[in-house]
Amino acid sequence: MADTTEFELVSPERLLLSEPVEMVVVPGTEGDFGVLPGHAPFISTLRPGVITVYQNRQPKEAIFVAGGVAEVTPERCTVLAEEAVRIAETAREEVEKRLREARALLESCAEHERPKAQRHVDIAEALMAALDRGKSLT
Repeated sequence: MADTTEFELVSPERLLLSEPVEMVVVPGTEGDFGVLPGHAPFISTLRPGVITVYQNRQPKEAIFVAGGVAEVTPERCTVLAEEAVRIAETAREEVEKRLREARALLESCAEHERPKAQRHVDIAEALMAALDRGKSLT
């Protein structure tokens, strides 16, 4: 069995990452899951959270995803993310502003718009939590 598995992370804007990795931990809807070489095939939806990429048994990179889908095969893990940003490249001030704006929108929106507005708040809160935890990984 190989020592690495191919990992690709794609957002609507670009291909964020495409490289062999030792392991990747992904925030699945039903809980985090780790992918190692030779993993059993499956597909999972993603919740807002952090993808952690490992090399040399250490976290190498932390990337926030707002949601999406992951496909795992024995040879690779492919993530199609709704939104993806590297934690190390994310400014706290921007996330604080995003969270304030999302909360304001939730307070002022019509009842039928609340689920979408709440999702924006949930994503901004998850990104803020990821910043608090993830800066130390990079």
